[in-house]
Amino acid sequence: MKNRSLISISDYSKQEQIDLLDRAANFEQHPRRDILKNKVIASLFFEPSTRTRLSFESAVQQLGGSVVGFTSSDSSSVQKGESLKDTILTVSNYCDLIVIRHPVDGSARYASEVSPVPIINAGDGANQHPTQCLLDMYSIRKTQNKLENLDITFVGDLKYGRTVHSLIIALCQFNTRFHLVSPVELKLPSAVKRFIKEAKLHYEQYIDLTEVVAKSDIIYMTRIQRERFPDPIEYEKVKNAYNLRNNMLENSRPNLKILHPLPRVNEISVDVDSSSKAYYFEQARNGVFVRQALIASILGLIS
Repeated sequence: MKNRSLISISDYSKQEQIDLLDRAANFEQHPRRDILKNKVIASLFFEPSTRTRLSFESAVQQLGGSVVGFTSSDSSSVQKGESLKDTILTVSNYCDLIVIRHPVDGSARYASEVSPVPIINAGDGANQHPTQCLLDMYSIRKTQNKLENLDITFVGDLKYGRTVHSLIIALCQFNTRFHLVSPVELKLPSAVKRFIKEAKLHYEQYIDLTEVVAKSDIIYMTRIQRERFPDPIEYEKVKNAYNLRNNMLENSRPNLKILHPLPRVNEISVDVDSSSKAYYFEQARNGVFVRQALIASILGLIS
């Protein structure tokens, strides 16, 4: 993985993904080290972020590195009309690696093609979010003690949900049974379903969440993303499509864990927070260890 960008989860092999999870487990045991001393990571967030940006920054700082960058395009020369290419070529002079979030699908891939330093995609439009995928895989493996042969339910915005797209592609390597719950307007895109079909795996589509709670090992809730809708009226039709409540978990499997990439709006009731099956805040914490493992691997600081 040394000097290799991560733009899509498919950029790394199944074994490389597993190796990263193993390294993340080691960082969870020993998160504070000085292996990034004298290293500078650029954090270019053209879109708002809380967990992804702060967990990357925390990961770098706990390893003794420095972070430069911006938290929105409003505070960069993009406001003056600077192109993405020029931004990347300029910032690459100041750092060893660039983490980028951008609202346009494919922007991270383009950045990696022009950048002389490695690029990590922290989310590009409705396309992919590979580091979220890795921390989701880490969370699933940590709570289920395996990745193989699980029933995993995805709920909500499956059309625009980049975290969903990346995770489904990755889980196609692990004999997963997929349960896809969404409004008709937000079904999983055919381009992502193709990965499931090519892996010859089973999937079912639902509109009603209550049909699948009892047969799930993981329920992966997602927010209906207002910012992705070209038509506000279409958003209003589906914005409250799902609300997972604690009483809906009564007949669920003992090993069930509920994940969510966050932020949540109203798709998980606060009464679920006290359930032993809620795992979304621990999931966010896992992002630090996964991103430490990834940065250290790309910079060739661990083998």
